[in-house]
Amino acid sequence: MKKPKWVVEKEQARKAAAAETVWLFGLHAVRDALMNPNRQKLRLIVTRNARDKLAEAIEFAGIEAEMVDPRKFTAPIDAGSVHQGAALEVKPLDWGGLAENCIGRENPRVILLDRVTDPHNVGAILRSAEVLGASAVIGTRHHSAPETGALAKTASGALERQPYLRVRNLADAIIELQGMGFLVLGLDGEADMTIEGALVEGHDRPVALVLGAEGPGLRQKTKETVDQLVKIDAAGGFGSLNVSNAAAIALYASRS
Repeated sequence: MKKPKWVVEKEQARKAAAAETVWLFGLHAVRDALMNPNRQKLRLIVTRNARDKLAEAIEFAGIEAEMVDPRKFTAPIDAGSVHQGAALEVKPLDWGGLAENCIGRENPRVILLDRVTDPHNVGAILRSAEVLGASAVIGTRHHSAPETGALAKTASGALERQPYLRVRNLADAIIELQGMGFLVLGLDGEADMTIEGALVEGHDRPVALVLGAEGPGLRQKTKETVDQLVKIDAAGGFGSLNVSNAAAIALYASRS
């Protein structure tokens, strides 16, 4: 009996996900990945100079480094990438589901990203999330930045430590968080209420902040699903802020 088309496509997607690998590059990103026991490491390519700088991390990871000439760096990364003589092939991290990452911390806060596709923006958001104590950063499986070398380099090591989840449907994730007791606030430059104003009564609740891509902002479905639309008080027009800067400011403003 012939399998239905949707079954075949689901099986193909599962096989593609299982085969997916990521090339990380740069001394900082590679070192942090080597030191992460939860990261599955496949292949390390380094120059002699980079190997010397990464010696401790290489020994910790127990991986054999492939030495190359600096003038013939053979790792399959973009030619313009600032690799600093080090590239590491890895499997994407599996952080698990929403509940296990978003519940259990004191005063948990979460960032959700509505179609933020620029890896540099997401990397910067992960870095801010780690510094400011967010429980997780959540994007979508499609139309959001996947793990890439550029994202990892911008995150400056945070990718290895800061949960970055990618869900099938953002609205469903928002509803799930609401069911956990989260107050879900969508950032919108046209909103009347500020983040601080929305938290006057909800200061003791866990908070989720939803940010959209620069330009289009939040999708209509997202606006309809969040508990309240809010703006950053001192920013004036939210549209003028880079999304990674807005995420950092919003996280700081939501601290109680």
